[in-house]
Amino acid sequence: MTSHVTSGLEARLALAETVAREAGALALDYFKNREKLVVETKRDPQDVVSVADREVEVLIRARIAEAYPDDGVLGEEYGLDKGRSGFTWAIDPIDGTSPFVNGMPNWCVSIGLIHQSEPVIGVISAPCHDELYAAALGLGARLNGKPLSLDASRTIRNAVTGIGANNHVKPSEVARIVENLLEEGGNFIRNGSGALMLAYVAAGRLVGYYEPYMHAWDCLAGYCLVKEAGGWFLPFPVEGDGLTKGAPVLAAAPGAIDDLKRVAGI
Repeated sequence: MTSHVTSGLEARLALAETVAREAGALALDYFKNREKLVVETKRDPQDVVSVADREVEVLIRARIAEAYPDDGVLGEEYGLDKGRSGFTWAIDPIDGTSPFVNGMPNWCVSIGLIHQSEPVIGVISAPCHDELYAAALGLGARLNGKPLSLDASRTIRNAVTGIGANNHVKPSEVARIVENLLEEGGNFIRNGSGALMLAYVAAGRLVGYYEPYMHAWDCLAGYCLVKEAGGWFLPFPVEGDGLTKGAPVLAAAPGAIDDLKRVAGI
């Protein structure tokens, strides 16, 4: 990576951290007053959205446009605006809307950035936990300023794996994944936010995360965090129209890569 791009990453990382804090504060205010939220459904009654999602995304888009008007932006609520700089932001204003509207703290604001098809910045704000995860390519990953580094001795058998599910995936497929993991001696959790569980992989709280179908705005920030903490991820197909479509998502600590590939059938 050229020094020009590296300096651009440092500036964009600083912006992403600032915006994630501001967006997280706005989302937290909505969360504390969620009894006033009007909640709508998307694909089915489990797939929900609220004014909070939309307003937080509007805020993030505005801050990016002010600082980098030539950058592209992909957001869950308002789609893809193609840019001219070679950088594209992938943002999920509130990942874990179902926990959010039901009063559970397992949600986050996710801000990722790709350059030449590679996740190069990942910032995830978890306001209910007062946590900010931040990473940039070649600059490492941090949680509230503390460096993150994964332990290679942790495996699916002595740690916990995150599993995701949604209405894009057949129940039988999810059951197969869970059965495979349990058969291998592992155990799992699902907290309702794939982005947050990817951040937990980077922090060493989970040894890996797998979801058969996820969107770019859900995973690209977490992918950068995992890589910079010393982990591995299954590349997301961002070329062509792949950026706007879903794909399997898998991230793992060094000691769990082979086992989780086998569990996922990848």
